[in-house]
Amino acid sequence: MPMTVEQIVEETAQWPVDAVAELLDRIALAKHGDMSAARMDAWTGTALRRCAELDSGQAELIPGAVASARIRKIVGR
Repeated sequence: MPMTVEQIVEETAQWPVDAVAELLDRIALAKHGDMSAARMDAWTGTALRRCAELDSGQAELIPGAVASARIRKIVGR
């Protein structure tokens, strides 16, 4: 059975930042193989920055269900 998104987040939360960035790069490349090197570098930089913000406590994750509920409330669904 495939892992849930929540399980993936829990697992990767234990990984070093550079390993998470590499995973994000590989996922982006698999989904958008035509991305230029510049766009990929920008993506990596953003991923590393966001990981650092999470690690330092400057930002926190919002569960997908909570984010979806907020969006539904905003759009009136």
